[in-house]
Amino acid sequence: MARKENIIYVIGHRNPDTDSIASAMGYAWFLGETMEGVEIVPARAGQLNPQTTWVLQRLHLDPPLLLTDASPRFENIAHRFNTTTPDEPLREAWSIAARTGGVAPVINPDGTPYGLVTGLSLFNWLGELIGPHARKAEMRISELLEQPVREACDTGVPKFQASTRIKDVLPRILREERTAFWVVDKHGSYVGVCRQREALHPPRIKVILVDHNEPEQALGSLDEADLVEILDHHRLGNAATRIPIKFTVDPVGSTSTLVSERIDDAGLSAPPDLAGLLLAGLISDTLALTSPTTTERDQRAAKRLSRWAFIGGSPLAGEDFDSYAQAILHAGAGLSSRSPDEIVHADFKQYEAAGKRFGISQVEVTSFQQLEKYLEDLKEAMIKLRDSKNLDFAMLMVTNVVSGGSRLLLTNDVPALELLPFNRAMDGTLIAEGVVSRKKQLLPLVLGALEA
Repeated sequence: MARKENIIYVIGHRNPDTDSIASAMGYAWFLGETMEGVEIVPARAGQLNPQTTWVLQRLHLDPPLLLTDASPRFENIAHRFNTTTPDEPLREAWSIAARTGGVAPVINPDGTPYGLVTGLSLFNWLGELIGPHARKAEMRISELLEQPVREACDTGVPKFQASTRIKDVLPRILREERTAFWVVDKHGSYVGVCRQREALHPPRIKVILVDHNEPEQALGSLDEADLVEILDHHRLGNAATRIPIKFTVDPVGSTSTLVSERIDDAGLSAPPDLAGLLLAGLISDTLALTSPTTTERDQRAAKRLSRWAFIGGSPLAGEDFDSYAQAILHAGAGLSSRSPDEIVHADFKQYEAAGKRFGISQVEVTSFQQLEKYLEDLKEAMIKLRDSKNLDFAMLMVTNVVSGGSRLLLTNDVPALELLPFNRAMDGTLIAEGVVSRKKQLLPLVLGALEA
């Protein structure tokens, strides 16, 4: 995270899918075009899944910044002050300290910190210098300033890595009598100096959430950030905010649809590569406009984005909606390219209802024949996931993007879920014919059964 106050991060949910990445990048571009005086940075709260990786590579786009935690880090409060070396005369450090508010960093030739010259270190040095040798009290200031910097350094100043969360080491900072500390990189090299008062009151980053509004699905330590806006298409479960914010939740098939509407309403058109990314987000979330979550607005957004994306000279020149959609859906389908742990974590969302905490993972396949081979390993991975997150139960939704149905794998029997209108297959999974949407089809049924 950059040390800037005038920056806003646009970020999707943990375990991001293609719509989450696309809407973050697309909305960040739109805001950058329509807002002045603010830097808008797209971000992601987790690792990319295979489908999103394929889409970004197909469009020659770089992934957004990885930002898993909103808690301020030392890099956010580091000041890269001018430096001197241990053998330089003290007047060099004096000159630096006069411009930095009383701190002069002294750095070794290899770039690592040697010590800080501060008001306290100067006082201690003068006390030692004059105390046992009274005659030196008559030294002129010019003579003192010619002494090597190393003589007046505090070499015991604590060092904190730039990526360390400030709150994790606050007790140590509070125990220190010093008011300035080193900030170093992972190799121990100088990054800057931070002050105690800034560590006690660090700046809060600003975030816009897209494709989710529930704190459980957001990046870590969301309560330590300033939430600016939410743009989403899921059920409500939003976090409390310190001030009123712009909040949009629309019942459409993808957040990419909402972003494309904002762009269109402003009289703009997205660049071809970004339009292709937004179209991929829409295709992924609506299963190429076949999901029951699909609306007329999604249909219009698909035409709009196709017009922007498939123009000559673009990365998708020569493609059409059907060919692009088929490639996207197949890029995200399959069980063989990832480990069971990666599969169950890749698209996992957590919920709470009727006093029960549970999670639903979803993975796409092109044939249920794959499932038999990996069933036991997937169940074991789901049980580990359930236990690690202290859930009452977890469910894996294996969705066939070709036939348009799902198989449901439960970690344990839940009496309330016997009300679900699904037959049980010979392998113990539930057959959910025609169910492809976790949000609109499966989750309402699970919530209804638990709350019955």
